[in-house]
Amino acid sequence: MKSKKSIISAAINTLQMEAQAILGLIDYINEDFTTIVSRIIACEGRVIVTGIGKSAIIAQKIVATFNSTGTPSSFMHASDAVHGDLGMIRQEDIVICISKSGNTPEIKVLIPLLKHAGNLLIGMVGQLESELALQADFILNTTIEKEACPNNLAPTTSTTAQLALGDALAISLLIARDFNADDFAKYHPGGSLGKRLFLKAGDLASKNAKPTVSPNSAVKDVIITISKNRLGAAVVVRDEQIIGIITDGDIRRMLEKYTDLTNLTAKDIMNSSPKTVDKNTLAVQAFELIRSTNITQLLVTENNSYFGILHLHDLLHEGLL
Repeated sequence: MKSKKSIISAAINTLQMEAQAILGLIDYINEDFTTIVSRIIACEGRVIVTGIGKSAIIAQKIVATFNSTGTPSSFMHASDAVHGDLGMIRQEDIVICISKSGNTPEIKVLIPLLKHAGNLLIGMVGQLESELALQADFILNTTIEKEACPNNLAPTTSTTAQLALGDALAISLLIARDFNADDFAKYHPGGSLGKRLFLKAGDLASKNAKPTVSPNSAVKDVIITISKNRLGAAVVVRDEQIIGIITDGDIRRMLEKYTDLTNLTAKDIMNSSPKTVDKNTLAVQAFELIRSTNITQLLVTENNSYFGILHLHDLLHEGLL
C-alpha cells in the first residue's frame, strides 16, 4: 500500500494532466469544426456515433448529450456494426467514429463500409496519420501527449479529451440551433430537473388549503383559521383581492404588543405588503423569491386575485432545493 502522500500526488497529477489535455484541444478548434457544426445542423437524418472499447462508452455519453440538446443521435457499437447493426444507418445520417489510435481492426473494417454507403464520416481521433484520420471527411482532433496512466496504457487522458470535445460540439450545436430553456424542458420532463423546468407555483398552491379571513375577522377566528389549515398563515381578502397576510410570526408579535385583544381584528395585525407571484411562475423562481426575502409562505395569484398559498415545505417536498 502506497503512502497517503503518494496517493494524493497521483490523484492531483491525473487531474492536472487531463486538465492540460483539455486546454490543448483549444488549438484544434478551427474552420473545420464550424463546418462540422453546419453539416450536422443541415443533416436531415441522425448523427450516428460509434466506437470500440472505452471510446464506445464515451460515444454513448455523447449520444445522450446530443439527444437532450436537440441533435437526434444514436449509438452504434463498432464491433456490432459488421454483424447487422449497419442496418440502422440511413443514407442521410452522419457518422462520428471515435478512436484514439484510429487503427483498431474493428474501425479499419468499418471505415470502407461507411464510405461505400456514402455517409459523411467524421473522425474523432488522436492520431492524424491513422486510417480513420486519412479516410474521414472531417477530423475532430483529440491528440494528447500521454495518458495519465503511469504506464501510458489505460485510456484516461484520451477519453477525457474525447468527452470534452463531444461536449464542446454538443454545446456549439445547441447555440447554433438557438436551443433555449423551453426546448430543453421538452426533453427533460422527469425527475427534479423536469420539475425545475415545468412545475409552476400554481401547481403546488392548488394542492393546499386556501386559508382566508376578512379584514374585520376577530383575532380568535384568525388563529383558528391558521391552526386549521396548517400553512402557518391566513390571507386577508376583500372582494377576492389580497389586502394582507397574517402569519404565525404576526400572532406572536401581536401577543407581545397588545394586552387587550378584545377589539383587535385581522386588519389591525396583518402585513399589508405580502409577497406574491402569479400562478404561472415557475416553482423554482418562486423559491428564489422565498429564499431572497427570507419568508416561509408566498401568496399565489390568478389575474391579480387570490389563488392560494405556496409554502417552503412544498418546494422541499418536490425536491427543488
